[in-house]
Amino acid sequence: MILRNVPRSLLRALGALFLCAALVTAVGCAGKTPGAARTGAPASPGTASPSDGARAVVPGWARGMATVRADALPQQAREVLALIDKGGPYPYRQDGTVFGNFEKALPRHERGYYHEFTVRTPGERDRGPRRIVTGSGGEFFYTDDHYDTFKAVLR
Repeated sequence: MILRNVPRSLLRALGALFLCAALVTAVGCAGKTPGAARTGAPASPGTASPSDGARAVVPGWARGMATVRADALPQQAREVLALIDKGGPYPYRQDGTVFGNFEKALPRHERGYYHEFTVRTPGERDRGPRRIVTGSGGEFFYTDDHYDTFKAVLR
């Protein structure tokens, strides 16, 4: 046995400590799924709610992110979503170009996975800070602070 030279009293104390830690973990996590214990979010798809308070199905790609229902987006963003669904035409030449995700605010994927679209900001003379970013897997994200933060768009 590896623990041959360790005093029995120390082994008993370590065993009791291990047992207590196991009990605290079991009681503290009772009724939670493994994902919920780590992140505080449900581990099963379709049970989380968006940040605006309404219940909705949250796809796996959006789990752990702030979310917004498409109908809760500003009117200009809803118009861009409709243009994306139609395949254009888009008002800005940069629309549909590759979004590099250099800020690493979105899940990592190979270059070319994400594309960005301008959401007009009333009162701005240039493109403004608002964008819709789409993923090749059907994801939609909205930012109103020029890529600092994103919300997963629930459609």
